[in-house]
Amino acid sequence: MWYLCYFLHRLLDYRLPEVEALLKLFLKDDPTAGHELRWKQPQHHHPDSPFYFVNLPSEDIARSILSRCFLVKGIYEVWGVGSSYDELRKAIESYPDDRKAPYLTADSTFKVVVDCFGRGLSLQEQTQRINSLHYIPFQGRVNLKKPQHKFWLIESDNNVETNGLPPAMQKVVLFAREIGMSDRSLLTKYELSRRKYLGPTAMDAEIAFLMVNQALVKAGKFVYDPFVGTGSILVAATHFGAITMGEDIDLRVVRDGRGPDCNVWSNFKQYSLPLPVGLVRADNNSPPWRSSLKEVFDAIICDPPYGVRAGGRKSGGRKLLKGSKDPYTIPEDKRKDHIPSTAPYMFAECVHDLLDIAARLLVLNGRLVFFYPVARGESYEELYPKHDCFTLIASSEQILSTRWSRCLLTMEKTAKYTDEHAALALQKHNEFKERHAELLEERDESLHSLVFAPLANDTGIDYSKQDSRPKYRGKLV
Repeated sequence: MWYLCYFLHRLLDYRLPEVEALLKLFLKDDPTAGHELRWKQPQHHHPDSPFYFVNLPSEDIARSILSRCFLVKGIYEVWGVGSSYDELRKAIESYPDDRKAPYLTADSTFKVVVDCFGRGLSLQEQTQRINSLHYIPFQGRVNLKKPQHKFWLIESDNNVETNGLPPAMQKVVLFAREIGMSDRSLLTKYELSRRKYLGPTAMDAEIAFLMVNQALVKAGKFVYDPFVGTGSILVAATHFGAITMGEDIDLRVVRDGRGPDCNVWSNFKQYSLPLPVGLVRADNNSPPWRSSLKEVFDAIICDPPYGVRAGGRKSGGRKLLKGSKDPYTIPEDKRKDHIPSTAPYMFAECVHDLLDIAARLLVLNGRLVFFYPVARGESYEELYPKHDCFTLIASSEQILSTRWSRCLLTMEKTAKYTDEHAALALQKHNEFKERHAELLEERDESLHSLVFAPLANDTGIDYSKQDSRPKYRGKLV
C-alpha cells in the first residue's frame, strides 16, 4: 500500500534513511519482514521536495515509524492528487468507494486541515479551499478538537524558492486521510539548553536521536560510545531502553565533570534514566579489551574527533613526574589525581582504530554509526572508509560551512572478524605509529635548525640595537 510521507523541510539528506532504518527496526519480528521499501515522488518534483510516496505493509507499521521519527511531519492515505483542484476532484471521485466509506459514516466525527508548503494561508483562503470539497459525501459531524478522522488538504505553492528548492517544482494538490503525526516534543525535553552538564562538543539532541534511530536501538540493546564526552548520544539511546557504556580518554570528563552534581552521570539522573553500566577512561588507540573478547555490543554510535571543535588525542607525550625515573610508572601517591599525558591523534588513524574495534566488538548485523568529515564538492563515496566486515547502509550529509560537510555514515557488520583482520589491523597500527614518530622527528629537526642555525645573512635572524634577542622574520609552517 502506498502512503504519502510528508517530510519536514530540514536535514534533507537524513530523511529517507531515517524512515528506512525504522522500518527495518519494526519489521524484525514481523512475518512480513521481507517487505521491500520503495520511494516515488509526484511528477517534476525535486529530490529535496517534502512530498514522497512510500510503500508500507500496514498502517500499524506506519504509526510505529511515526512514534520514533523526527523528520516526518505525518503519513497519510492519499485519496486524490493533481496539479489543480479540477484534477484533484476527478482523482477523489475515482478513488474506490469501499476505501472511503468507513470514514464518512454518519456516526463519525471529522476535521479538515489545510496546509500549504511554501507560504501561509489566511483563514479566508483556508475556508474557501475546504468549501471546494463539497463533492465529498461527509455525513458525520465536524469536531475541531478531538475528531475520529482527520483529513488533510495539502498543496505546494508555485513560488517554492523561499524553501530553498528550484522553481521547477510543479504545483501539487493532495487530499488525504491522516494515518498519524510525529511528535517532536521529545526534542524539547532533551534540548541542550536544558542539559545540566555540557561540553564544547556536546551533540545536539535531534542529531543524537537520529543517530540512535540509524543504529536500530531499542530496549535491551547494548550500545557503546568510544568518544562519550558529556554523554549526549548515550542519553538518547537510554531513552529508548538501551543498556549503555561509554569511553573517553579524558579522565576529567568520565570521572569529575564540573563537580559531584554536574558530570556525565548527572545528565542521566536529570531525566531519571538508568545509568550507564560503566564509563571507562581508556584510549581508543590502545583499547583495554582482551584479545579474546568479541561480539559484545549491538551498536556503536559516536562522533570521532576530527578537529573542527576539538582535535583527537591518544596516549603519549609522557613527561617525567617529580620523584619518578620512568614516565610509564606513576608513583603510588600520585595515581589518584594523575591525568595521563596525551599526544595528537590523526583522524585517519582514529577511523582505522574505530573500524577495527567495531568489527571485533559488534555482533553480526550490529551497526556502526559515526560522523565522517568531507570537503564539499568531492565525490564522497570514494572517500568513505571501508572494511571487509562492514557494508555501508546509508550516508547523510550535513553542511558545516562553504568548504566542509560531515556525513553520518551507517555501516552494518555483515562478516565475521577473523585472525586475518586482526593481523592486518595490527600492521596498519604499526605503520601509523612509525609515521607519527617520523613526523615528530621531522618537527624536532626543523625546530633544531631554526634555533641553532649559524648566524648568517640568510638565516632570517636580525639583531636589533634595542633588543639583543634574535627575531625571526620568516614564516614558520
